Amino acid sequence: MTASSPEFVPGPKIKEPRIRSGRVRPGAEQWSWRFMRISGPILVILILTHLFINLVTGDGVSQIDFAFVAGKLASPLWQVWDLTMLVLALLHGGNGMRLLINDYAHRPALNKALHAALGVAVIGIIVLGALVIFTFDPCPAGADASLLPSFCKDLA
Repeated sequence: MTASSPEFVPGPKIKEPRIRSGRVRPGAEQWSWRFMRISGPILVILILTHLFINLVTGDGVSQIDFAFVAGKLASPLWQVWDLTMLVLALLHGGNGMRLLINDYAHRPALNKALHAALGVAVIGIIVLGALVIFTFDPCPAGADASLLPSFCKDLA
C-alpha cells in the first residue's frame, strides 16, 4: 500500500443465521426443493389433461353433470388420475405452506402448532378425498328411488 491510499478497514461483523427449532434432517430441504420442481410440471400435465377431457372433448361444459362424474369415477383409470392429482396437489401446496410457516412463525411453539395443523389438514383432506374417489356409488342399494338419478332406475 502506498502512503496516499487508505488502509484496509474490514466490513461489519455479520451475525450467524439463526438455527431453526425442531429436528435436524440433513438434506430434507434439498428433497423438498426437488419435490416441488418435479411435482409442479407433473401437476400441470395432470390438470391440463383433466380440463381438456372435461371441458373441450364431447359436449364441453354442458356435458358435466352427476352422470358424467359418476361415469368417470366408475373407471379405475380416472380414480387413479384423480387420486394422483389430489395427493400431488396437497403435498405440493402443503410443502409450500410449510416453507411459509418456517419463514414467518418465529416462536417455536407457534411454529410447531402451525406445522401440526397443516399436517392434520393435508392428511385429512387426502384421506377424505381418497374415500370419496374409491367409495363413490351413484346408485346405492336400498336408497329411495325418487332421490336417485334417472340412470339408476335403468339398472334396477
